[in-house]
Amino acid sequence: MKNRMSKPDTDNGIEDVSLLILEWLGEQGVSALIRFDAERPRNQWTFAASGEALPEPVRNDAMSAAECLSNGLVLIRRQGMDVPF
Repeated sequence: MKNRMSKPDTDNGIEDVSLLILEWLGEQGVSALIRFDAERPRNQWTFAASGEALPEPVRNDAMSAAECLSNGLVLIRRQGMDVPF
């Protein structure tokens, strides 16, 4: 997987497993959140994650929850964490 670039997949029902993903990340020592900011006109969703298991903190902003979380997981995978979702 390290030689291939991960691509966001917003059609795989990621909303259905979002809480499981956040819980799994927490079990790995990663603090994570997904947030909606009504005051922003664009990219109202934010995903952020940080912790000892990640070399660098991750943040992604997007127009939908699915896109935001999916892109965030791509960034986490690029840092070497194999997220099982």
